[in-house]
Amino acid sequence: MNAVFLVLVVVSFVVAAAAELSGGAGAMETLSAGLVEAVAGAVPLALGLVGIMALFLGLMKVAEAGGLLGAVARLLEPPLRRLFPEIPAGHPAMGAMVMNLAANLLGLGNAATPFGIRAMEHLESLNRDKGTASNAQVLFLAINTAGLTLLPTNVIALRAATGSAEPASIVAPTLIATIIATLVAVLAARGLQGLWQPRPSEPLPEAGAAPGPLWPSIAALAVLLALSGALLAWGKAVGPWIMPSLVVGLLVYGAARRVRLYEVFIEGAKEGFDVAVRIIPYLVAILAAIGMVRASGAMDLLIRPLGRLTEGLGLPAEALVMAAMRTLSGSGSYGMLAANLKDPAIGPDSYLGALLSTLYGSTETTFYVLAVYFGAVQVRRIRHALAVGLIADLAALVSAVIVCRLLFA
Repeated sequence: MNAVFLVLVVVSFVVAAAAELSGGAGAMETLSAGLVEAVAGAVPLALGLVGIMALFLGLMKVAEAGGLLGAVARLLEPPLRRLFPEIPAGHPAMGAMVMNLAANLLGLGNAATPFGIRAMEHLESLNRDKGTASNAQVLFLAINTAGLTLLPTNVIALRAATGSAEPASIVAPTLIATIIATLVAVLAARGLQGLWQPRPSEPLPEAGAAPGPLWPSIAALAVLLALSGALLAWGKAVGPWIMPSLVVGLLVYGAARRVRLYEVFIEGAKEGFDVAVRIIPYLVAILAAIGMVRASGAMDLLIRPLGRLTEGLGLPAEALVMAAMRTLSGSGSYGMLAANLKDPAIGPDSYLGALLSTLYGSTETTFYVLAVYFGAVQVRRIRHALAVGLIADLAALVSAVIVCRLLFA
């Protein structure tokens, strides 16, 4: 992250300075304002995460105490063990990863982050080279940045709000793009790990026992797909029930297992508060760099001319800017998507509107995810995590263009 941070800041400064010296009055002032605004927003963003993290880490503690995480981990452990052979059988990291992936699949981003941070903490406990990302951590974040999604609920809601005749029409292209991105991310993580080896003085964790049969996991996936089909068919009616039902269901399960609900929930919530505070410095650093990139115009300077070259391939400049912005800022890319879908010249049901929606739903804020997840466990040497995340984003971009051209062009 040292090189990434330095490059983003220096490039932003150089672009703004060149604009200022060539007659673009106010470029440096805009850069300063963008930097201050981004840094000022880091602490409110982290504080906004406190409540969410306290809630879901509290619920996760209840589920863990009641044995639910262990049961879910055992159910889905065979495929995960094949992906993460270095994790011992029955380790709590499995349950946390399963909860994170399930939340992402159903578009519950607020729930996915606390579960993912807990998974990173468990993976860090297995990491014998503290401060350096392990292969398991890089692979887990690769899957996260690929953003495998069955139901992009926020995009569907935005398309419906902007007058789309078929707001859920982007479900299929989003699913296809995220599946391809996930496969590419896994292959890239495995293929690149040899180029960024951990320090040779630190032995790698020993592999656990051989994984069990896959049929229980396949059955669970079939149930999840059926649930997603039901959400797609009755999403408007069922959607508001998901979050409250999750909270009530976990608490009722804990009560049935005779967990001391209040005390255990508070214990987990305290951990959520500590994590949210711990990541503030990392958020300040990455948001400062991203704010400078946006304010300097460096991204537009590169992307806009490139977009004119790729427009003939079905990738206009607006889509290229969206793809670049999505890797940097979730709120910025969401605002850009909303503005384009509201634009009468584009609209939600055009090819470009569908492509922009698919890009938003099938890619992730790679820089933000790396900063938050690695910052939560004090990992500073990220090895090949950024390269893998950007490769996954590129795979999602190419897949989204191909699928949208087939379905909407």
